Amino acid sequence: LPRIDRPRLRKRARRLLRELGESGSELSIALVDDATIADLNAAWRGRDRATDVLAFSLLEGLHAERRGALLGDVVVSLETARTQARRARRPLDDEVLRLVIHGTLHLMGHDHEKPAEARAMRAEERRLWRAGRACAAGVGPPWPPGAPPPLLAGARPRLRGRARPGGWVCRGA
Repeated sequence: LPRIDRPRLRKRARRLLRELGESGSELSIALVDDATIADLNAAWRGRDRATDVLAFSLLEGLHAERRGALLGDVVVSLETARTQARRARRPLDDEVLRLVIHGTLHLMGHDHEKPAEARAMRAEERRLWRAGRACAAGVGPPWPPGAPPPLLAGARPRLRGRARPGGWVCRGA
């Protein structure tokens, strides 16, 4: 698998959770190859091909009440991310962060099946990306310290999930 800066990704994931007002939540991120994500995509979505990111939540279903602090699982294909990063001429670490943001928004209830949903999700992705980039440059978020960020109207917060083998958990605080 391509190498990424895992400590940096953990730090960025913690920042993402804080930006979403979920600093008390946890996020499981699994970095896998195309074969693994293709198997998951086939099993859970009925699509027999690799994809860049999948998100799994326990907010719904049989075990939702046992989810603890875990927001859910974001599974990223590093091979597909590397291809997309090259195409977009961006560092692999940045592409992985972009996919983690996308997957986390799915855990939070965002979707992109309808045009209005897709626009709202893209706007929130851009907001989170800008906030993450500004904070990396030492600039604070565009709201008062300690205040939660403004949530997108209509977003349904999803608070927990479960860990996947090979993944790791990132605490928001």
